[in-house]
Amino acid sequence: MSKTSEGSPSDGAPSTDWDRVLPFQLDALGVRGRLVRLSHALDEIIERHGYPLAVARPLAEAMVLCVTLATSLKYDGIFTLQISGDGPIRLLVTDLTTDGALRGYAQFDSWKLAVALGSGNEDAPEGYVPKLFGQGRLAFTVDQGQHTERYQGVVPLEGATLADCAHTYFRQSEQLPTGIKISARREASEGGHHWHAAALMVQQMPELDAGRIDVDLEQREDDWRRAVILMASATEAEMLDPALPGTKLLYRLFHQERPRQFEPRAFAARCRCSRDRIDRVLRSIKREELDDLRDKTGRVAVKCEFCSTEYTYDDRDLDRIYASAA
Repeated sequence: MSKTSEGSPSDGAPSTDWDRVLPFQLDALGVRGRLVRLSHALDEIIERHGYPLAVARPLAEAMVLCVTLATSLKYDGIFTLQISGDGPIRLLVTDLTTDGALRGYAQFDSWKLAVALGSGNEDAPEGYVPKLFGQGRLAFTVDQGQHTERYQGVVPLEGATLADCAHTYFRQSEQLPTGIKISARREASEGGHHWHAAALMVQQMPELDAGRIDVDLEQREDDWRRAVILMASATEAEMLDPALPGTKLLYRLFHQERPRQFEPRAFAARCRCSRDRIDRVLRSIKREELDDLRDKTGRVAVKCEFCSTEYTYDDRDLDRIYASAA
């Protein structure tokens, strides 16, 4: 079910529409899009790890990009975005399930990061991808279960920002023309730190889907350029303003095109790890190879990279696991 923005939404209380995607469509331009804004989910995922800001902000941007791309697809399973490189940040991984469970983590070299940032710098610099990731790749994976074929798209890390890298993917994969803008910011508060991240995406619709078969190529190109210019006019302050509802932001940007807004979809930070899952992983490893995982008490300790939950196993636990595999 959709609704059409016919006038400016009224001013009111601070927006509560964070951790959501708001799909919309610009029928006059033959363009569809989505506005994704994350806040509390980022706080839960990022702050528990204590990442330095230069790692945390790229992770926040990767997570909002993951949600933006995942919600533009039709799938039933898990969408994963992975960025790997030979720079100070070795790996960023974030994934989203179709039921709205979001998670993510980073791996980095503290010494290389300090050298790359230089003295007195804490945040990731503008155009940080080459400096912090080096040479690497961006991979998107859609996993719909063991009885289906996994889809994966891989492109080199080309560009100064993650949005640039996503544009490279769409160009090289011959997808529909797509524009993406991403912003992320961490602010200090009495309770610690608080995150806001947002992404705007516009995508040209197929002629048939847009009902514009009679529109000539030149007009379609002009309409597409207009949509991208309007999207790019969004400021970081607008995208990350916690008091600005997403509906009002879309009205500010696209009111002349009378955007149709669809039902929003919510997300939450939720890890999928469990003791049963860890049991299955350990069962796949020879017992004598687990000695490297033992802590000072002699127990095998396994820590989830996503949520930092630690699962410990004494010898009786291991007896149970390997007995069930016999």
